[in-house]
Parts: sequence; structure tokens; C-alpha cells
Amino acid sequence: MKSDLRATLGLPLLLVAAVAFTVPTAAQQAAPAPAASPKPKKPARPKPEQKPVEAPATGEAVPDAPGGAQPTLLGMFGDWGAYTASPGGKKICFALAKPARSETTPANRSRDPIYLFVSSRPAEKVKDEVSVIIGYGFKPNTDATLDLGGASFVMYTQADGAWLKNAAEEGKLVEAMRKGGDLTVKGTSSRGTASSDVFSLKGLAQALDKVGEECR
Repeated sequence: MKSDLRATLGLPLLLVAAVAFTVPTAAQQAAPAPAASPKPKKPARPKPEQKPVEAPATGEAVPDAPGGAQPTLLGMFGDWGAYTASPGGKKICFALAKPARSETTPANRSRDPIYLFVSSRPAEKVKDEVSVIIGYGFKPNTDATLDLGGASFVMYTQADGAWLKNAAEEGKLVEAMRKGGDLTVKGTSSRGTASSDVFSLKGLAQALDKVGEECR
């Protein structure tokens, strides 16, 4: 059974599933898909688990999220999509991508979809928050790492989500992401499986500019 972390996301989990099938991609295996994930407070308050609902294929209508929050695609930029939604009447904007390639050790372990987000939530005064949904439950009390251009950033983990451990590094990281070619996220599952996911940063700068225009 999955942790209740996803119920703490800025968008309901159903919205995550809904976005996943709404747009084409520049590279089929790197297609963007769900919704932004704010860092949980410590300790996270338990909330009811919300389960994903399969969305129809690309181009078909997708179900509304709880509360009627329907994600809107602002544009596709390289390997990144820019989106906005207003769950609970609070506007959020986010850029997201799926990995260009993924590996596990042992090899070929099954995982849920994997997403990298850069999110802005004006009502909470949050701008360009970097987070990951990794596709499995992280091993408890372990960190993930994000490697970019020779620099390594430690990520706090909970359930299947990860956020920068040092929020003061967020601005530096996002600026480096705007200029970078790709980045790698590594972690370990609760079953001891090691993962390495490489995300292309092509189009991220343009996606973030679009997100910035929408959520000033």
C-alpha cells in the first residue's frame, strides 16, 4: 500500500493521473505527465490516500480532479510541459518532465511513473520549488541525490516524493537547470532497489518562463 504523502500534494493525485495523458512529447519516453508536489512539513499530517484514475489516451477528455480542478496545458517546450491549475481556488503553475532514461539495480524492477517538477504556488509565496515523484516508496530515513554539472544536491525523501533538503540551494539549482543539458536523480527503494533517472533539461528554461508569466 502506498503512503499517504501523495494526498499532501498541491494538486490532488487524480490531477496527477489526468495530466499524464493530455499532451504529446518531443521524445516518447520523456513525456511530461502529472502535478506539482510541495515539500511536506515535518512531521507530515496524515491524510486519506487518494488513488489515481486512469485517464483516456492523448487528445481525449480527462476527468476533473476533486474540486473540479482541471489542469491546463500552457505549452510544450522541448522535453518539458508547462501547466496551470487552481485546486481549491488557489492557482498553481508547474513545469514537468519524465526521465529520458531510467535504470535500476537489480535491473528492470517495475516502477510507477516518474516525474520531475519545478512548481510555483503564489498563494504560499513559493517559487520554483524542485521536487520528484520517483515511482516507488523510498527507503525510510534515506536521502536521494540530484546531480547536475558536477554538483550534487541532497534531497529529503518521504514515501515516493523528494525535495531539496536545503531550500537555500533552490535558486542556485534552478539557474543551473536552465543552462544545463541533463540531470540525474538517484535513490533507493524500500526494498533496496537502487535507481538512476536521467532527465533532459531541453526546453526547461522556456517552460519556466511560461510558468513565470502565468504565476507571477
